[in-house]
Amino acid sequence: MAELAIIGGTGLTELDGLEITHREVVASPFGEPSGPVVHGRFCGTEVTFMARHGHGHTIPPHQVNYRANLWALRRVGVRRVLSVAAVGGIREDMIPGGVAIPDQILDYTWGRDHTFFEGELKGVTHIDFTQPYCPELRQWLLVAAKEADIPVSDDGTYGATQGPRLETAAEIDKLERDGCDIVGMTGMPEAALARELGLSYACCAVIANHAAGRGEADIHADIEANLNIGLDKARAIMGALLKNGA
Repeated sequence: MAELAIIGGTGLTELDGLEITHREVVASPFGEPSGPVVHGRFCGTEVTFMARHGHGHTIPPHQVNYRANLWALRRVGVRRVLSVAAVGGIREDMIPGGVAIPDQILDYTWGRDHTFFEGELKGVTHIDFTQPYCPELRQWLLVAAKEADIPVSDDGTYGATQGPRLETAAEIDKLERDGCDIVGMTGMPEAALARELGLSYACCAVIANHAAGRGEADIHADIEANLNIGLDKARAIMGALLKNGA
């Protein structure tokens, strides 16, 4: 049974190199997940995969059923979750085509089902979210990146925005003042829900473009030119991670 799950974001609706053994449809008390849980072997190691936006990339960030996705992964025995997410670079060194392993997050989303702790409860639960990403899994990612000879930004604050529209230049200025280094649309509530379920969770952020107002190229052209470059690096890191027995 695979203990590690990879959640693929934009550009990673399928995991190239994954030898699929079977797909499992998991019913959730929180509604339908984005798709079936895919079981297989990647770089010789058992792994579970889920496409966050659905197989055909049809589910926008604000409509992803994050609760159902995380619940389904835990239901099949997953204990560690690696999120692969496309982001925009705000900090000067967050260059398109690169990869960052963020260590903090700021949540600007709204209206999303963001907790399992609701309804008839026996008591109020406050999770400790001081460190939103699992330090151990982050360290494994950093070691894997070094072994794969992939340079990564080893810190950074992920600003999670609502989407599905991209941000204005003024909004990016505000995020930068708030301390954000990268910006994406799926980081929350996914990270917090994983913590509520007791899952180790970390993010491999693929920098697909300069954030609004930070580059001269058209953002969509930026993404088209750089997303696959970053995804290839993320796959190499994942391969090294799994070879190390994560």
